Amino acid sequence: MRHNRRLRWAAIPIAAALAFVLAGCTEAQLHGFLPGFQAGQPPVTNHTERVSGLWVTSWIVLLVVGVIVWGLVIWAVIVYRRRIGQTGLPAQLRYNMPIEIFYTIVPLILVLGFFAFTARDQEAIEQPYANPDIKIHVLAKQWAWDFNYVNENVYDPGIQAQPSDKSSQPGAVEESKIPTLYLPENKTVTIQLDSRDVIHSFWVPAMLYKKDVIPGKTNYMYFSTTSRTGTFVGKCAELCGEYHSAMLFNLKIVPQSEYDAHIQSLRDKGYEGQLGIEYDRNNNLPGTTPPKVNQ
Repeated sequence: MRHNRRLRWAAIPIAAALAFVLAGCTEAQLHGFLPGFQAGQPPVTNHTERVSGLWVTSWIVLLVVGVIVWGLVIWAVIVYRRRIGQTGLPAQLRYNMPIEIFYTIVPLILVLGFFAFTARDQEAIEQPYANPDIKIHVLAKQWAWDFNYVNENVYDPGIQAQPSDKSSQPGAVEESKIPTLYLPENKTVTIQLDSRDVIHSFWVPAMLYKKDVIPGKTNYMYFSTTSRTGTFVGKCAELCGEYHSAMLFNLKIVPQSEYDAHIQSLRDKGYEGQLGIEYDRNNNLPGTTPPKVNQ
């Protein structure tokens, strides 16, 4: 009884210290320094915080396990070290059943726990929308992205990142020529992903979410944009050939009026209809346009 009371009193200052430390954390620290979070702003999508929570919680559990393991190792090294004057081997134990059961059950619980929480979050993230507000068909190609705005029946052909002649920094690219996917804020979105040639991967780091784009197999992404507007960098996350590093794009979340203006600008350029899945490496040179279908 007295032992339990001591533990209770010891837990109070530990909990208070932990709360004090966490209260002083910045937005980035609370989310494990992952991209996509900014003080005073909501996350980029409705799934971003869920992914961050899984990541941070996993690291906390693993750090606790690591501290316990290293503590036991250091304790054993100090307590059972060879003293001056000691010779021979210490007493050898064949086995210790309680400890072996403990070492078996605890890792099993950890693995099952990680699996359960991952499966729960994956099911939520991969849940399709019956009637999404926005449907986008993304076509990956070596080495750029084409965007079909399905609801509006317009498209936006992309070219690979072009070197900048105006910047003295090595590797700088022309930002205005990078393919940009526009999405309105506070909308449910379904993105269909297809590849024209090899395996690519559609990745927006700020979303904490990426999906492989595989030839012959259609993948999907489902998420809702939030009230946070801005431009977020994207890239191919799968080594896909010589100019893989130039396979860049931007995701731009904007108010509905700006989204409508962008759709109208595509119509004004004559980009009506939908681009097809036909093979089209095209080298993505400036001025090239893939064939159109379903005019």
